[in-house]
Amino acid sequence: MASKSPDFGKTVELKPVVIPDLTVKDLLGAIPAHCFERSAIRSGSYIVWDAILLTLFYKAVYWADPQIDALHLSPTAHLAAKLSLWSVYGFAAGLVATGLWVIAHECGHQAFSESKLVNNAVGWVLHSALGVPYHSWRITHAKHHASTGHMTEDQVFVPRTRSQRGLPAFDPSQGDLAGSRISATAMQELWEALGDSPLGAVWGGFSYLLFGWPLYIGMNASGQMRYPSGSHHFNPKAVMFRDNQYGQIILSDFGIILWAAGMIYFAKQQGVLELLRVYFVPYLWVNHWLVLITFLQHTDPYLPHYRASEHTFARGALATLDRNLLGELGPIGAWIGARATHGISETHVAHHVSSKIPHYNAWEATYALRARLEQAGVKLEGAAAGWGEVYRVFKECKFVEDEGDIVFFKDAYGLAKSKPAFSDVNDSGVEVDKDSD
Repeated sequence: MASKSPDFGKTVELKPVVIPDLTVKDLLGAIPAHCFERSAIRSGSYIVWDAILLTLFYKAVYWADPQIDALHLSPTAHLAAKLSLWSVYGFAAGLVATGLWVIAHECGHQAFSESKLVNNAVGWVLHSALGVPYHSWRITHAKHHASTGHMTEDQVFVPRTRSQRGLPAFDPSQGDLAGSRISATAMQELWEALGDSPLGAVWGGFSYLLFGWPLYIGMNASGQMRYPSGSHHFNPKAVMFRDNQYGQIILSDFGIILWAAGMIYFAKQQGVLELLRVYFVPYLWVNHWLVLITFLQHTDPYLPHYRASEHTFARGALATLDRNLLGELGPIGAWIGARATHGISETHVAHHVSSKIPHYNAWEATYALRARLEQAGVKLEGAAAGWGEVYRVFKECKFVEDEGDIVFFKDAYGLAKSKPAFSDVNDSGVEVDKDSD
């Protein structure tokens, strides 16, 4: 007797996503030559500006705090006013401090100035002050840039595969590998294993934004699963570091020791509450923005991920998105988000094409690059970067298949939104030194 055909619970039409066949020369040639120029004085002026803003926020909150006491409010109203005041301070200071984080990140890319010594000195000071092991992260971040979108060589935001998620093996009789259709039975199996509740997506996004950065630095969370236990950014013998980088990792750890000692000293002198409201709350916001920005730049159901046979540097650089930070709040929000964080979210693709372009030149580079890529059918802009997007992405990006050289995310029901489309241009292939830092 013939077997019964499966009940296909859902069929979707996949959007073709152009897989670019462009060379690095094609991409760099689209960017005006002066965009690659770096100036220590100009770069340093942004540090001064951010420091001025942080000082103004600090002075303003300490001026406003006693004004609330003078109002003689009820205990409940007094507490609410104080919490509101310090919450605004924490948000504003955290957003601007994220801009300082971005400048330190540019130091790691040697985009701050023409001097490697100046770059590393400034980057070490700024990143250490923000609780970041400068050289450790600089080294792995360079590997991320060299292998963006590579399933086994990229360093962070690497999609988990079906088998890594512990999901039932793909059954071709229950759907197609591309994820355009799947049987009701297979959908139910995947949903029971992964879950797709709104509450789960909210909690997943919240916990990721709050704890994602320290977990990645300290435990390699969301990093390469092929790395052995103990592969974290404080271990100079971790697999992602070379032997000749040992001293740089120790120097990075020393910066973190000084950072921790400074916080302990401040707490002893001013009190734990003062430390929490003046520094630690803005620090949590910095971590939050860092994870939100980078997560949404590299995670979307319309972004391809590549296995070795299909990956090139150019394809990896274009497997990212530009997004308007705080764009969900309208034009004013987008303007504030972009200016406070020096356009790190809005000009990210150009940054991947050439990470030595300083942020103040990245805008012009981005517009020029977009004009070139539009000819190739490659889209650089995604939806605005905000909490709503984090929620959507958490629901739509659950896993990728173990099979296939170009893969896209599938949701908790095993359905995808994209499929690869190829142009007729031949790619020359680009070999990247994976040990480059």
